[in-house]
Amino acid sequence: MQKAVFLLFLLLNITYCSAQFFPAKQYPQNYFAYPVEAPISLSANFGELRSNHYHMGLDCRTNQVQNRKILAAADGYIARVKIEPWGYGRAIYINHPNGLTTLYAHLNDFYPALEAYVKEQQYKLKSWAVFLDIPAGVFPVTKEMFIAFSGNTGGSQGPHLHFEIRDTKTDKVLNPSLFGFPIPDTIAPDIYRLAVYDRHISTYEQTPRIYTLKKVNGIYITSPSLVIAHSDKVSFGITATDRFNGSANRNGIYETVLYQNEKPVVGFQLDDISYDETRYLNAHIDYTYKSSTGRYIQHVSKLPGFNNSVYKTTPGDGVIDLDSGIIYKLKLEVKDANGNTSIAAFDIKQPGNSTPVKTADTATFYKQLSFHPGFINPFENNRISFYLGENCLYDSIRFRYHEINANSDFPVFRLHHTGVPLHCYFPVNIKAKTAHPDKMVMRRFAGNKNDYKKAYPVIHGKNTGWYRADFREFGNFQLMLDTIPPTISPIGFKAGIHTRKLKQLVFGVRDNTEEIKSFTATLNGKWLRFTNDKASRFIYVFDEMCPPGEHELKIIVEDQVGNTTEKKYRLIR
Repeated sequence: MQKAVFLLFLLLNITYCSAQFFPAKQYPQNYFAYPVEAPISLSANFGELRSNHYHMGLDCRTNQVQNRKILAAADGYIARVKIEPWGYGRAIYINHPNGLTTLYAHLNDFYPALEAYVKEQQYKLKSWAVFLDIPAGVFPVTKEMFIAFSGNTGGSQGPHLHFEIRDTKTDKVLNPSLFGFPIPDTIAPDIYRLAVYDRHISTYEQTPRIYTLKKVNGIYITSPSLVIAHSDKVSFGITATDRFNGSANRNGIYETVLYQNEKPVVGFQLDDISYDETRYLNAHIDYTYKSSTGRYIQHVSKLPGFNNSVYKTTPGDGVIDLDSGIIYKLKLEVKDANGNTSIAAFDIKQPGNSTPVKTADTATFYKQLSFHPGFINPFENNRISFYLGENCLYDSIRFRYHEINANSDFPVFRLHHTGVPLHCYFPVNIKAKTAHPDKMVMRRFAGNKNDYKKAYPVIHGKNTGWYRADFREFGNFQLMLDTIPPTISPIGFKAGIHTRKLKQLVFGVRDNTEEIKSFTATLNGKWLRFTNDKASRFIYVFDEMCPPGEHELKIIVEDQVGNTTEKKYRLIR
């Protein structure tokens, strides 16, 4: 009897500690309606781990088809409309009287009145890509009112609706799963592996020790059961996913808390994140491990350069100090947004006969050129220079540099490697051997990925032959001369034909640097709206702007250094 009472007390105490570590959310329940006229089903949730960002909303299924009706989640008014080739594609923002904003992305056509308004604004601005602020009284909406058709526009890779809830004043994105949508979820998260880090050295300069987890009597345990630490200062990471009832999708978890001897030490919670902060995902995961293995590990500690944090600590950064020979009992509590919880428990020991890395060894470890978060980190020689701002790095690195084809006119400079993420843009300056002030571009490449930026002369009283461009990733850098104009290719028609059987005109545009600065189309001298979804093709759908008769269509395309191609086409409608 006494044992049962003690266990009950312990359980209540643990529950109390967990509840108090992250205060309960006070979001309105059942205020918002499900925004898709389709069976309720999700393909992704808030906080799911993506390339360079958290997934910032719910991906609502549309039965793998386009043009499902999208409904306003609550009363309010349409405050903004965004149209862009990537990202959201076509999106609507609705402000609600409770101080929240909902966003609906990857849409096809808006409802007729809004579609007509947006088209009018595009012609007024002479731009297909727009971000329109709309006065409050122009487009009021009521709950479950039809506002648009679902689509696959922008960065979408399949038909669905991306749905967000934001704080209107701060523009912070909130976790929609905390608002009481009727999405069945009684499944606790799955925890696959535990990672252990030596925190005397950078997380980027080591491979963590990985322990596979298995579920025994409802608790995830390590194999072997005792984790041996080879350092007196450690932190942890986990690989975990979540599932909804009736879905095989592996979604993101919501919360993790680490306990030492039943006391909370550190935790993270994925909610209330702005788009300015979402790139900090790269500090929340082991980026180097993901780059080399393709698998995610989420740090259950705060890296030194993580300034805007999803973490809470008590106090410190979540790093555990171990005394030699003592066994420490640790526990990880992993939750989804509906409170379903999984526990991983393990013992850890730093043996007394081991030789852990001491703080004094840090200087030896960083014997070569090292960069550290919180500092300006410069590098320069007589051919290339750059610096990382104090907020660029999340953890320390031993910087690596290499030159390729050093004697060529356009040598390649390898700056470290892509397994280390950077938070902010940094300036790269390269000395030109052969230069043309208005036609220089800088290429950054790694694997099969190329980024091209216009390179601007670095002028100190006169052109010194140095050129600058800004980038956000390490890799290979090369200064290049670009004198090649873009190409324009009509698809499915040719000049002079009668277009009565065509519904649209399509043009393919390419450039050797893959970057198009501008595309301008005029019909008989008047601007004509071409769409450019996913930045692949430029498309004009015939409408009242091209009445019956003979017309001259002129296309002008310019790349980022000013190389221009102009073509004219006679067509009959």
